[in-house]
This record gives sequence, C-alpha cells and structure tokens, in this order.
Amino acid sequence: MSAWIPSPLRQLGQRLRGASSNPSELLSWFEDQAHSRGYQLSEGQRRVIDSMAGQIARLLEGGQPRSLYLYGSVGRGKSWLLDGFFQAVPVAAKQRLHFHDFFARLHQGMHRHRLLDDALGATLDELLGDCQVLCFDEFHVHDIGDAMLLTRLFNALFARGIFLLVTSNYAPEGLLPNPLYHERFLPVIRLINSSMEVLEVGGDTDFRSLPANREHQRFTQGHYVWPGNAAQRRALNVPDEHPVVLEVNNRPLRALAIDGRRVVLGFDDLCEKATAVIDYLVLAGQYDEWIIDGLDDLAECSLAAQQRFVNLVDVLYDQDRQVTVIGKRPLEESLGGPLADLMRTRSRLGQLHQAGPESFIA
Repeated sequence: MSAWIPSPLRQLGQRLRGASSNPSELLSWFEDQAHSRGYQLSEGQRRVIDSMAGQIARLLEGGQPRSLYLYGSVGRGKSWLLDGFFQAVPVAAKQRLHFHDFFARLHQGMHRHRLLDDALGATLDELLGDCQVLCFDEFHVHDIGDAMLLTRLFNALFARGIFLLVTSNYAPEGLLPNPLYHERFLPVIRLINSSMEVLEVGGDTDFRSLPANREHQRFTQGHYVWPGNAAQRRALNVPDEHPVVLEVNNRPLRALAIDGRRVVLGFDDLCEKATAVIDYLVLAGQYDEWIIDGLDDLAECSLAAQQRFVNLVDVLYDQDRQVTVIGKRPLEESLGGPLADLMRTRSRLGQLHQAGPESFIA
C-alpha cells in the first residue's frame, strides 16, 4: 500500500462519489498537487488523467470502463497517478496491491486449493471477493511459470468484469524479454493490448527526487553507507551482532541482530539463499527499520541473487520501511548487472542519504 495519501485527495474521492459530480475535477486536483511540488504535469500525465476521468464517468453512469495499463521510466509518477485514481474512484469494492504481494498470495492460494477443479477461481474468491476495481503497482514478469499463469489470471479477471489499472516500467511488448520465453508470453501481451488502454507516462521530471515526496516517506530517511567502518556503524547506531535464526514461512533465515522493530540482515542471507518475495513481505510486517549489511558488487552475484535483491528493494519501498544498506563500495559501483529491473533499484536506493568513509552521516 502506498505510504501517504493526502487528505485533499480523500476529499476529492468523497466529492466524486456523488452521481452528479464532474470527473474532470480529477485533473484539477492533480494540477494543484503538481504545482505545489514545483512542476507542471507532462503531456503524458495529462493524457492518463484524462483517460482516468473518462473511466470514472463510465462507472458513475453504470457502464463498463476500459482497463488501463500505464508504463514509463522510473520516477515519472506512475504510482502517484495510480494512488490518485484509487482514492477518487467512487467504488467501495476496490483493492490497491503491489503485484509482488498479490502474485505471492496467488501462488499460495492455488497450492492450498490444488485439489479443486478450479483452484484459480477459488483463490481469486478468497483474495478479491466482490472486487470491482483492482490496481496493480509495479507489474513485471521474469519467470516463465509465472508468465503462463498470467494468461489464465488476466482472462479470469476480465471474465469477472473487474476493472484493472496496472503500472509497469515496461511497455507490454517489453515484458519477459528473455528470447527463450518471450514467444510463449505473446498471448498475455495480445490480451493486454486488446483488453486495456495502454498509455505511456512520460516527462522530464523525476518525481521521486522532489523534496515534497521525500519528506513523507520513511524509506528515503535511510542511508547507503560504504565501506561500513566502525565509525559509520556507531553513527548509525547499528546493533552489535547477535545472530538469531528466524522462522519465516516455515524456513530458517538468519538475522545478524534484532533490536525491537529494527533488524540487521546480511545480504548473503537475504539474497544468496533461497528466499522469496513472500518472505520479505512477512519480515516487512514485523520490522519497521532494516539494516542490510554486506552488499558488494551485485554484478558478481548470481542472476537469482540479483533478482532477489531487486525484489527485496521493491517490497521495502512499497511497504515504506526505513532502509539502511551497508555496502563495501560506492552505490554506483555496487549495482552492476544485466537485469533491466536494476534501473528501478538504482533509482530507489539513490534516494537514500549517501555517505562514504569521509562523509558525515546525518
């Protein structure tokens, strides 16, 4: 769930719940919010907001709105636009989910209902109930097993008449780019293009870098420090190591130290071991402040470890946990590797306070 939704947007949502309301108020609200942050809406953002207003109008008229797929580079306000739509759409039966979270729970539910004739349907009944509007943030696909399930999932959601709003860093054609699997993913791409309005969110402003956004996030209050010397650890009040073995989803995971709602975890334990998104979600529910110790050159790690680190940062960013990463080298030298998703990880960790061996830690 997004960390911060301002009260004026909640008021907008209340106004739009009246059948006689004018959905164009959505554009005015976004314009005011952009102005308060010191920039103008891009043409791409305006096109998205105009389409969103049209979908709200169709809902108010009792019609069936066309689902939306928003894509664009990191920091262009896709999640901000999604949050605005979610709060304003005049429907009570709605859910806003991070795609990692939903897909992990989908897999769990289908395993639990595997003996039923329609395990997917039973799982969707559990997860979504009578949901009419479903918003997915950070949609991306890398595993062919997940990709094959997605065709069934999207068909099931559209068959239920659920309106989807999806954000992604990738255009539909850029999903699952691995040439070994891309051909088998084409049915999902065709389904997205035929059943959803695909819109690019562009612009020159990196939305995440704006001070008005940073001050409302716990994630951006954290640090990236290197090389993790004793003085830096004292300045950050890093607890002394007292390893503890946690049980996470019936599997052991070592923590280097625990101090109330703070946890110190080693990079190798989190990413080189067989951990999963659902494990990070469980831990994010238990600990508000994370210290991840021992990041070196990600390019030297296995592709599986690189992907786990990308997923971990995604979860902590979306759950808005305060994060400190203790690396062995500067950030720009730590995040090499071929994964396209690393652009998002670089952007997110780049928002942390940076401190090298000679820098003052605020």
